Amino acid sequence: MNVQVKPGPLKGKIQVPGSKSHTIRSVLLATLAQGQTCIENPLASGDGLSALRAARAFGAIVDQSQQRWVVQGRGGNLLVPQDVVDTKNSGTTTCLFTSVAALVDGYTVITGDEQIRRRPILGLVEALNTLGATAFLTRPKQGCPPVVVKGLLQGGEVSIEGKNSQYVSSLLLSAPLAKRTTVIHVHNALEKPYVQLTLDWMKRLGVEVENPEQYTRFTIEGGQRYHGGNFLIPADWSAVAFPLVAAAITNSDLVLTGLDFSDSQGDKRIVEILTSFRANIQRQGEGELRIMGNAPLQGGLTIDLSDIPDALPALAVLATQAEGQTVFINLEHVRQKETDRVEEMTLKLNALGCNLRMENDCLVVEGPTRIQSGIVSSSDDHRIAMALVVAGLAAQGEIVVTDAQCADVSFPGFFSKLAECGADLSIQEE
Repeated sequence: MNVQVKPGPLKGKIQVPGSKSHTIRSVLLATLAQGQTCIENPLASGDGLSALRAARAFGAIVDQSQQRWVVQGRGGNLLVPQDVVDTKNSGTTTCLFTSVAALVDGYTVITGDEQIRRRPILGLVEALNTLGATAFLTRPKQGCPPVVVKGLLQGGEVSIEGKNSQYVSSLLLSAPLAKRTTVIHVHNALEKPYVQLTLDWMKRLGVEVENPEQYTRFTIEGGQRYHGGNFLIPADWSAVAFPLVAAAITNSDLVLTGLDFSDSQGDKRIVEILTSFRANIQRQGEGELRIMGNAPLQGGLTIDLSDIPDALPALAVLATQAEGQTVFINLEHVRQKETDRVEEMTLKLNALGCNLRMENDCLVVEGPTRIQSGIVSSSDDHRIAMALVVAGLAAQGEIVVTDAQCADVSFPGFFSKLAECGADLSIQEE
C-alpha cells in the first residue's frame, strides 16, 4: 500500500490507540497468571495480536473482541507449543516470550519475519543458558532468531547487557516462576522507563521486585505466582509523537485525547521535548493535549534518546523544520530496531531535500529546510512510515510513501485519523 500525501494543516481530535508496550506485557503476564485477566483497550493490531497468538500457543484461552480481551491464564503450567511460534514483526513479543519458553519442559521454536530474523538476541539466549534453561540459535553466527528454547528455568545469578531493555524485561517477567531466586546484574542500562513499565506490571499482578540500584541489579525470588485482574491499557505515548509533530510543523489546531500523564511510559517526554522546541502545546481537560502549529520552532538543542529510542523518526522530521542545529545523541540502540532508523531517516529525509548527517553515535539535523516532493519507502518500518507521512504534510509538494501499510503495527487507523482531521491523503493499493 502506498500513501500519497499533499501538504496541509490538521484540525480536530485524535484518539490515540492503546500502548503496544503495555498490551504485550499484560498479555504475557495474563498467560502466566492464575485465574482470569480482563484487558481493556488493548492494541488490537500488529504487535498486540502477535502477543495474543504467542499466548495461545502456550495454552492461554482468550475471549477476544476489539476493545476487550479476556485471558484465562495457565498459572505457570504452560503447554509446549504445537508449532513454531511466529511473532511476525513484533520484536517485543519475540524477546519477552523467549524467556516464557524457558518455563516449559519441552522445546519451543520462536521466529518472526525477515526484520525479526536480523535482530540480535544472542545476549538473552546466553543469559537463559546461565540460568539453567537450554537455549540456542539455529544460525549461531548471525546471533538472531530463530531461537530454540527448552526449560526449565532454574534461577541463579546472571549479568546482561542493558542497552536493549527487552532482554532485561524478558528475564524479569519470567524469573518469579523459576525454581530458585534470580539475581540480574545489568550493564549499560538504557531505556529505563521500559524496565520500570515491566516492574509496574509485575506489581499489578502480585509480584514486587526491588530496584535499589537504579536498574543495575534486581533480585527476584523464585517459586512465585502471578494473579489475574482487570486492567485498562493506556494510550501509546510512542504513537502520540506522530500527530503532535504533524501539528507542530503545519498551521494546525489539533487535540489528542485519552492520554494518561501519570503513566510510566518514557515517551511521554515528547511533550517536554516539543516544548523545548517552543511548540505551542498545552494540556487541557482530562487526558487531553492541544497543539497549535502557529509558533516558529527553535532548534539548537541536544536531545538524549537513551531512554526513548522510538521517538527518533518523528523528532528527526520535527528538527528539519526548526531553526538551528539539533543533535540527537545515544543512538546505538536506535540502530537495532525494525531497521537502522538513524541511517534510514537520514537517507530518506536527505532525499527529500533536508540536511541530516550521522556523526559517530549522533545524528545532526540542520534546519529549517524545505521538504521537497518525492517518492520514499517506509522500508517496512511502521515508525518510519508514519514519520514520512508527517513530513509530507509540511512538504512543498506531493510525497508518496511506499509500503506504508506497516503503520498498522503500532497505530491502527493512523492514516484515516489524519484524513478525518483534514489531511489530504490518498491510499493506493498495490
